[in-house]
Amino acid sequence: MGGFFGVASKENCVFDLFFGIDYHSHLGTRRGGMAVYDSEKGFDRAIHNIENSPFRTKFDKDVKEMEGNYGIGCISDYEPQPLIVRSHHGTFAITTVSKINNSDEIVDKLFENGNSHFLEMSGGDINATELVAAIINQKENLIDGIQYALELIDGSLSLLLMTPKGVYVARDRLGRTPVAIGKNESGYCASFEDFAFMKLDYEKYKELGPGEIVVLTEDSCKTLVEPGEDMRICTFLWVYYGYPSSSYEGISVEKMRYNCGACLAKRDTVKPDIVAGVPDSGTAHAVGYSNESGVPFSRPFIKYTPTWPRSFMPTIQNKRNLIAKMKLIAVHDLIKDKSMLLIDDSIVRGTQMRETVEFLYENGAKEVHIRPACPPLVYACKYLNFSRSQSEMDLITRRVIADLEGTKDVSDEVLKEYADPDSPKYEKMVEEIRKELHFTSLRFNRLDDMIEATGLPKDKLCTYCWDGRE
Repeated sequence: MGGFFGVASKENCVFDLFFGIDYHSHLGTRRGGMAVYDSEKGFDRAIHNIENSPFRTKFDKDVKEMEGNYGIGCISDYEPQPLIVRSHHGTFAITTVSKINNSDEIVDKLFENGNSHFLEMSGGDINATELVAAIINQKENLIDGIQYALELIDGSLSLLLMTPKGVYVARDRLGRTPVAIGKNESGYCASFEDFAFMKLDYEKYKELGPGEIVVLTEDSCKTLVEPGEDMRICTFLWVYYGYPSSSYEGISVEKMRYNCGACLAKRDTVKPDIVAGVPDSGTAHAVGYSNESGVPFSRPFIKYTPTWPRSFMPTIQNKRNLIAKMKLIAVHDLIKDKSMLLIDDSIVRGTQMRETVEFLYENGAKEVHIRPACPPLVYACKYLNFSRSQSEMDLITRRVIADLEGTKDVSDEVLKEYADPDSPKYEKMVEEIRKELHFTSLRFNRLDDMIEATGLPKDKLCTYCWDGRE
């Protein structure tokens, strides 16, 4: 995924920028970056690899040396950024949260228009932020360029772009990712997560609407492009990605997760001894289930966080599975001879959940009932970097569906049957997943219940990974 933070201030903004970016560390694992502008010193930038060390540790020296009234930065799950670009617009710094599905077509188009080259990253990919900068540079002014990028990109794009005159902020054309603006006596800030600026003495000023573009200076937040009507904000922000203290579109992440757990409880028939959440992604959902059902909430295993604080790291899948297992420490007295109901945000590949359940049985659990907080993931996400899987066959649902249908080439019409919780195909798929992963029972949250838990209309939410709806 990734997250960003930007500041326009009457004072040196580096302190706010440093901690504002750091508050996005839950959204990425690979790199962090900061860029600042000072009227006397010009642009300055620092980028570090944060795979094996937290953002604060890597940037502790930089924050003491950098200075500027304007600043932008990011936590990135992939490409190094922010970038500093010299173009016919002048020099600017840019950082993005994006997923570009049509990058090859865009690159070909830019070459036809005279773009000479792009730097390849290891693995052969083009830096997505560099590509966005090149798209912006096709137009005569920055505002037209940003709008052009928002319209051209298939996937999603939100960005911060810093010039000597201010910080431009743009939210994705369909609002798939959030952008919040904060204000204090010294100026304004822009943030993916709204809680990130509240601890820095900013008050929430506004949330950008879909496709809205504003420019921040130390004195103002000026709307340059009005927001559009259509929105498809990612529902997974509430289910998993978002930090518990955040809110999007006025909807609290933690409260939504309680609602999800309550929805699961209302439809359940099992009577476990305890309900627990996989730390930390299932904890709030489990609290909601417990509150609704009356089944005691318990913490039968604890995540060891002093040396492995970030749940995403490392990015190599087989190592993630190993570390996820290493981090969970059993509380034997709360597991032995217990019938347990366990909630996590989702089941993707199924590997970690299978190993977690085996871990509980090894520690004496009598039964382990699994209740994911969202529906089965039938489609790989097209709009955010939820997973960098190369194939939809990495999803356990798709592997099971392929086995049941006798082919990997399953039509969209048939896939929609498997996504329908009231269909026989859905029931069969869920039962096959249960058997493969050795659960006592398995029941997913329903899409209609999950949508109700957010409190937003379905046509404002992106639900593609569950129902294939564009």
